Amino acid sequence: MRLDWRAIAPLACGSLIAALVSATEVPAQEDAGWLVVPDGFRAQLFADELVGPGGMTFGPDGRLYVALYGEGRVVRLADLDGDGRADSAELAVDHLDRPIALAWHDGDLWVAEMGRVIRVSGTEGPAIDHEVIVDSLPGEGPPGRSLVFEPSGRAFYLSIAASCDLCRESDPRHASVMRYGLDGAEGQIWARGLRYSAGLAFHPETHELWATEVGRTGLGDRLPPDELNVVRRGRHYGWPYCYGRRMPNPEYADPNRCDVTESPAVALPAGAAPGGIAFYSGGMYPAQYRGDAFVALSGSGDAGSLLAGYKVVRVRFESGRPLGVEDFVTGWLGTGGQVRGRPVMTLVGPDGALYVSDDVGGRIWRVVHGQGSALTVDAGR
Repeated sequence: MRLDWRAIAPLACGSLIAALVSATEVPAQEDAGWLVVPDGFRAQLFADELVGPGGMTFGPDGRLYVALYGEGRVVRLADLDGDGRADSAELAVDHLDRPIALAWHDGDLWVAEMGRVIRVSGTEGPAIDHEVIVDSLPGEGPPGRSLVFEPSGRAFYLSIAASCDLCRESDPRHASVMRYGLDGAEGQIWARGLRYSAGLAFHPETHELWATEVGRTGLGDRLPPDELNVVRRGRHYGWPYCYGRRMPNPEYADPNRCDVTESPAVALPAGAAPGGIAFYSGGMYPAQYRGDAFVALSGSGDAGSLLAGYKVVRVRFESGRPLGVEDFVTGWLGTGGQVRGRPVMTLVGPDGALYVSDDVGGRIWRVVHGQGSALTVDAGR
C-alpha cells in the first residue's frame, strides 16, 4: 500500500484491519485487469484500505475529500507525484454522525450527516470549526443522502430516504428532496414519493435536477424497476402508493393516486440499486460523452438470482434528454456471483477522469481515457 497512513493516525487501525479481512482479496495494482471498461479507457486504483468510502468531492486545494460513513470521518487524499494514485491521506474532519454526502461551496466544505447538515471552515485539520446549517433531520432509514447546490449557488438540495420499505410516513420529509437556503432557513419539500434517492445532480445544459431512486422490495426479481427521475417542484414520484409507470402497489391498490404521479425518466433493472449520479463535463473523454450521466449501480441481494447492478453505467443524453443506458465499468460482480466490490458514488474530477467509490472493497477507482492526465496537487499546501 502506498498511502502514508501515518498522516491519519487517529483512524482506528483495528477497523482498517477488519475491513480488509471482510473484503474480497483483490491485488492492488495500477490497472485493475478484472474491471472491464470500453476500448480506449483504463480503470486505475486511486486509493485503497478505506473503511466504507461513500460521498466524494474535490476541494479547492485539488485534493479528493471522501466521507467514511461508519468511521464518522472525512479524509482527504492527494496525488502528490501526479501518477494517478493517491500517495497522501489526511484526516480532514472527525467526530461526525455517519457522514454521507459532501460538497464545496464558497471555500467551505458542507457535510450531510444522518441528522444534520454542517458547514466546515478550515479543513487543514482535523477541523473542528463548523456551523450547523440544518439540524434535527430524520435519522431513520438507510443512509440515503445527497447534497447538491443549485447552479445559481443560492440554495442547496438534500435527499432524505424513507424510513421503511413500504409505509405511510409520519414525517413528510422522509422519501423527499428538500430545498434550503444557504442559512438553512426556508426549508421546503421540493418533491415527494422518492423512496431512496442516494444521488442528486444538475444536468450541465438544462440545469434540471436529476435523482436516482431505489424501489421497494417484495414484488419478485423483476419488479419494481429502479429509476432515474427529473425532480421538479411539487411533483410526486409514486412511493409508497405506486411504482414504475404509474403502477399501483398491491398493498394500496389505488390507481387514482397513481394517475397524478410522475413516471421515471429512465427505468433501470430491479435490484440495480442506483447510488451516485454524475454528469460528464470534463475534457479528458471524447466529445460524445459530454452531458452524459455516469450512475453507480450498487447492486442488491434483493434481486435474487438475477444479481443486478455492481457496475457503473453510462446514460447517453442528447439535448438534455436520455437516449439509452449502456455498461461503462463492469467486473465487480465476478463469475459465479462473487462480489469483488460495490460502486456507490461517482464523481467527475478536475482532471476529467471519473472517480468511483467502492464501499465493500474500501477503494476509490479512477477511470481515464487514453494516457489520461495527471491530477496535480501542490505538495506544499
